Amino acid sequence: MSFKLDLETAISDPNGITWGMHPITWRNDDIPEVGAYNTLEDMLLDLADVGFRGTECAGFFPAKEIVKERAEARGIKIVAQWFSSFIVRDGVEAVIPEFREKCEYLQYLGATRIVVSEQTGSVQGVRDVCIFTNKPVLNDEEWVKLAEGLNVLGDIAHEYGLELVYHHHLGTVVQTKEETIRLMDMTDPAKVSLLFDTGHAFVGDGDVMGLLEAVIDRVRHVHFKDVREEKLQESREQNRSFLDSFLNGMFTVPGDGMIDFTRPYRFLVDHGYNEWILVEAEQDPAVANPHEYALKARDYVEKTLFNA
Repeated sequence: MSFKLDLETAISDPNGITWGMHPITWRNDDIPEVGAYNTLEDMLLDLADVGFRGTECAGFFPAKEIVKERAEARGIKIVAQWFSSFIVRDGVEAVIPEFREKCEYLQYLGATRIVVSEQTGSVQGVRDVCIFTNKPVLNDEEWVKLAEGLNVLGDIAHEYGLELVYHHHLGTVVQTKEETIRLMDMTDPAKVSLLFDTGHAFVGDGDVMGLLEAVIDRVRHVHFKDVREEKLQESREQNRSFLDSFLNGMFTVPGDGMIDFTRPYRFLVDHGYNEWILVEAEQDPAVANPHEYALKARDYVEKTLFNA
């Protein structure tokens, strides 16, 4: 095993994109017992060995000083972290103190993005609510409140050298293609960017390219996540929640499901995107070994995407 990332053998994208892998492959913040035996060090060692250059922060990480020391020792870049906003429920002024705290944390770690998702009314973490039929919806007044609040947070993020990238997400007020486009139209492009996620786009609308083509000028961060067709069908038929859907194997790494990633990858490249793509797949690591799936993802990325 490689104990530090070797830049000579790490994933090297011919189009200048930098590849990482999300911590959710090793451990899940929404269901803490899933992957609880995996540590920050386990994840960093796997990333370094397989050749992914970066990752995001997760709730199970230890103190920031330890994270910084260990990530640098393994040669792994900390890129971003999720932030749950409740702008619609609480107002942006109530959100700002915790947001600044998160920005300070990410600045210390040398990150460049903060991933924001509005969680007012979210059902993504509720085990007994069907993800396919019970998402929250905003009224016109709430849309304005959310957009104006995100603009405020975007300005604050810039103070810390961070880009606010909004995550369209299943079970939230911004899930569908229409909702994501509406949010981008209502927010200031100089303050709010988009995290484009293939898995959420596919399950949400079944239209990965339709969303990407509509918002390409706002994309500053990308998650590549695949979907298993038979597991998606099972989840729909059995009215599963988001958490139960991923525990049942609905998501996987690129190349292991039904999404053709050559199209979004090529479209991103053709439009000059040369920032981060993080492989992501909510799975139970006891079933889907993280190191094995990291290798599977790298193989697909290098053999299929780089030749697209």
